[in-house]
Amino acid sequence: QVQLVESGGGLVQAGGSLRLSCAASARTFRGNAMGWFRQAPGKEREFVAAISWSGGSTFHTDSVKGRFTISRDNAKNTLYLQRNSLKRGDAAVYYCAARDASSWSGLYDVWGQGTQVTVSS
Repeated sequence: QVQLVESGGGLVQAGGSLRLSCAASARTFRGNAMGWFRQAPGKEREFVAAISWSGGSTFHTDSVKGRFTISRDNAKNTLYLQRNSLKRGDAAVYYCAARDASSWSGLYDVWGQGTQVTVSS
């Protein structure tokens, strides 16, 4: 049973924008905090952004602050990551994840399959 499905990845020019989406099953989404992670070739997985169940609390790692915005639509069981002013260093496989708690801080235990983002110069 697929619980998280990312979409919106692809090729974008540096300086451009792209929005990622993550469609979740109701069971996985409701009541749970959600997050975005990314992993570039040869690098460790990085915690990019997260949002509480209510949406009232968010986290963005320093390297994306002011450029990326995480949001969620609880009526649609969908998570988003709006990414602006993209840099070559943002290229990675982006993963959506859920955690069995309403607050975003802590371990994430349900993962999507990932979506590839490539940034060209």
